[in-house]
Amino acid sequence: MIVDLPDSTISRVQKTLVKIREEGGAVALGRVLTLIISTRLGDEEEAIEAANDASREHPMRVIVVSTSTDLDDVDGRLDAQIRVGGDAGASEVILLRAYGETASDEEGLVTGLLLPDAPVVAWWPKTAPPVVSESPLGRIAQRRITDAASQSDPRQSIIDLARSYAPGDTDFAWTRLTLWRAQLAAVLDQPPYESVTEVGVSGAPDSPSTLLLAAWLRLQLQVPVDGDLTTRATGSSGIHGVRLVRASGSIVLERSLDDVATLTQPGQPTHDLALPRRSLRDCLAEELRRLDPDDLFGNVVRHGVGQLSEPVQSN
Repeated sequence: MIVDLPDSTISRVQKTLVKIREEGGAVALGRVLTLIISTRLGDEEEAIEAANDASREHPMRVIVVSTSTDLDDVDGRLDAQIRVGGDAGASEVILLRAYGETASDEEGLVTGLLLPDAPVVAWWPKTAPPVVSESPLGRIAQRRITDAASQSDPRQSIIDLARSYAPGDTDFAWTRLTLWRAQLAAVLDQPPYESVTEVGVSGAPDSPSTLLLAAWLRLQLQVPVDGDLTTRATGSSGIHGVRLVRASGSIVLERSLDDVATLTQPGQPTHDLALPRRSLRDCLAEELRRLDPDDLFGNVVRHGVGQLSEPVQSN
């Protein structure tokens, strides 16, 4: 069910939610969190679709704050829409399209719509504020999700985040590494248990995930990391491969196809492993599984990124 509320107010939205609940049942029962999505007019649907899919694992209230880029061109106005039932997955979606002066107070728009006593997660699918933890929506959220790959300069966005990081910040560039990190950790957990002496990471020059993977390996292994951040002839984006150098030879994990990686190890047959590119839904669902700060990500972005340009300290 979709209920349109043109030229509305937050008070009218609240009253309509109560009416829907009374007529159709307790809509808010079982909601475990409030997800606030901050985006621009016209960019809402992809994020809403990902949130609806993720809501089947995390029932939630979704508040979408969609603002105009030209705040001075129109009079202040709020067009609201409420989606429940089949149009909202296992969540309820409140879409707030704010124009003019109304768009300047994002925190005021959402405060009265938050679920009581439930955690708040803020997500910027596209352009994010320079310091998300100090933004109007970031101040009221326990977790703040950005996506460096959607920024104008993805790698610089990670470097900027390293400077402004606050506990609770995270980025989908890190979430996209989960399968890569799991495969590499599994390989190193098998004999021979030799120390890694050098690491090579290759990927597209604008790939923030490649930068974070190199930073994670440098931080965890404390060995030199050779970052070959160059685009291959195939033009593929993201991470291309990782090479771990040990005394017995090199371990190479290389993504040969979009969903398949090839693992090569000394003295063992070559293996093809499932290593799919993660969807927006997968990334969002994973980040919503934890509402406390991701300390490992914090260490990687604050310390690992900086260490990439520093010499390894000898023990």
